[in-house]
Amino acid sequence: MQIPQIRMQSQFAKIAIDTTPARQSIQQPEPELNMEQPKADLKIIQNPGRLTIDQTQAWEELGLKGIKSFARENTQRAYKEASEAISGIVTEGNEMLNIQSGTNAYAEQARQRTNPPPADFNIKWIPSPFSVKVHYQRGKVDVDVQPRNVVINAQTKKPIISYQPGDVRVSLQQKNSLHIDFVK
Repeated sequence: MQIPQIRMQSQFAKIAIDTTPARQSIQQPEPELNMEQPKADLKIIQNPGRLTIDQTQAWEELGLKGIKSFARENTQRAYKEASEAISGIVTEGNEMLNIQSGTNAYAEQARQRTNPPPADFNIKWIPSPFSVKVHYQRGKVDVDVQPRNVVINAQTKKPIISYQPGDVRVSLQQKNSLHIDFVK
């Protein structure tokens, strides 16, 4: 005797997954950078030095005098010599008046005039040292500097981003099934 049998065949469902990966690209352009350094303002003010040379004394010692100086010295010398001469005449007159003292004033005065004292004589440098006067007044230099700041002009650029989203497709590759058979 045969026993009836039930045969069952089943098939599972199969899912197909198809993926497309996402793509992303990022580019960063370089920034633009401009820098300028303006020149500093520089002002230099210079007051020149002053040199003064006075040769008046040296020229006068050489005998090359101005008219005013020459006239002034001659006037002073003439006044001095006139005063000395008058003083000498008065002294000689007083000596002659004192004849009762017993001295021979005339003979003594004649002896003094015939044998004068020796003149002063000495070596002299013409012109004398340091007779030329030199004076120097130094100049002054003023420096004014106005610095200028650096001018920086920077332009940044945004990044370029490209994005393609991914995709996932799910499909049924194989349907599920159940097949039942009765075998006798």
